[in-house]
Amino acid sequence: MSTFLEISRASMHEATMQESPAAELGANQVRLSVDRFGITANNITYGVFGVAMRYWDFFPAADGEHGRLPVWGFGTVVESRHPDIAAGRRLYGYWPLGTELVVTAGRLDDRSFVDVSAHRHDLPSPYNRYICTDHDPAYRAEREDMQILLWPLFYTSFMVEDFLDDNANFGAATAVISSASSKTAIGAAYLLKRRGASKVIGLTSASNVEFTKSLGCYDEVLNYDEIESLPTVLTTYVDISGNRDVLQRVHHHFADKLTYSMIVGDTHWDAEATLQLPAVGPKPEFLFAPVQIAKRTKDWGRDELENKIMASWHDFTDWSTTWLEAREARGPEAITTAYHDVLNGRVGPTVGMVCTF
Repeated sequence: MSTFLEISRASMHEATMQESPAAELGANQVRLSVDRFGITANNITYGVFGVAMRYWDFFPAADGEHGRLPVWGFGTVVESRHPDIAAGRRLYGYWPLGTELVVTAGRLDDRSFVDVSAHRHDLPSPYNRYICTDHDPAYRAEREDMQILLWPLFYTSFMVEDFLDDNANFGAATAVISSASSKTAIGAAYLLKRRGASKVIGLTSASNVEFTKSLGCYDEVLNYDEIESLPTVLTTYVDISGNRDVLQRVHHHFADKLTYSMIVGDTHWDAEATLQLPAVGPKPEFLFAPVQIAKRTKDWGRDELENKIMASWHDFTDWSTTWLEAREARGPEAITTAYHDVLNGRVGPTVGMVCTF
């Protein structure tokens, strides 16, 4: 039997552990145990955008009313009917929040394979790739928990910064980032600060201001009540909070000085949107990281893209151990609690939940 946390697509607060019979393997199929994975606000975003961005389609539940939340982490090949994939191989990749995953392996190279199952064929390819840890340039054994918690977020952070750089910061010398204490925002700020092309300003809740300032990756940190105190200079806005009222206020404050408005995430997914999308300033554009990944893969090739990311990744993870604690949740009950704690904002920015069944 396999165990999965199945979540109501109508209400993410409704989540229960369910057992399913283990699937029989067909030709070229591989059974993977899900060993260790993270639950962060990023995973909540997958659920919030689950229908619109098709995140629920990766690991469909038996009925159409529930979903299996995608998570990132490590797994092991426990059974294989693919001639070139041996049991015992350890992998990093994209999993359902559960104990196992059956994939149809294809497009093998010297370090990875792709799940070519029919239902994943037209889903974004970066999510379908499983990387062998012994050939993964991002992997270091002593930093496994940091990879679990930060790698997919850092990849998004890299694409946020790269997209702005690719577009010459849309003519602005200032970048304002909401949900500044979130891990995706911290990664983007870290990279923007390193490049030095923009002044980086973080917006966060009052309770997180001091922590966010202490990171040193923002030139300035304000709480959300202070938006209107910002100087009205040419500015780009990176919306990671998803709070539509904050989005409105930023647009109304900067008006025609706002050169670009990017929606990245939805960490404040449950904030009541009392206002419509802004009537002033540029139309907010959703940054779907795989689109920028595909562009840069075409521009540079996969190896060069990877080299550029790795040049920052290991420094970032070493630095992150100074402020981020990986906290373990072991077993179905603890994992369910961890999910609800992240969903309800009870996990602070200095903690990341790492889970194992």
